[in-house]
Amino acid sequence: MSLDKILSISGKPGLYELKTQTRSGFVAESLADGKKLSVSIRHNVSILSEIAIYTFSEEVPLREIFKRIQEKEGGEQAINHKEPKAVLEKYFREVLPDYDEGRVYVSDMKKVVQWYNILQSKGITDFNEPEKVTSEEEE
Repeated sequence: MSLDKILSISGKPGLYELKTQTRSGFVAESLADGKKLSVSIRHNVSILSEIAIYTFSEEVPLREIFKRIQEKEGGEQAINHKEPKAVLEKYFREVLPDYDEGRVYVSDMKKVVQWYNILQSKGITDFNEPEKVTSEEEE
């Protein structure tokens, strides 16, 4: 499963898999408990493949940060997202040394670590960019 189908829904804990579209929004399934949820277009929804973290030189896609965490941890779980602020900042600096401290908050770090751990526990560990289909391949 690619990050293009994984969602974060504002006001809802955890991550969700996009299942299908409806007239007024879409249906998502919780990665935590498998419960399905109808989400209207009024909800603030973020697709993980579209999220990036600020650095001093560029925005680094979340999939790249997940890859770095995966390499650092040898494919295992990362630290707990409930660690103290200093521990999270030190860990994040090891993963993304030039993150912009003025624009990346501890709450952002917690989400990234928590999301990585959720995905890793569900066996979603392919953080490579999906291959683009060229017009020749479509035909």
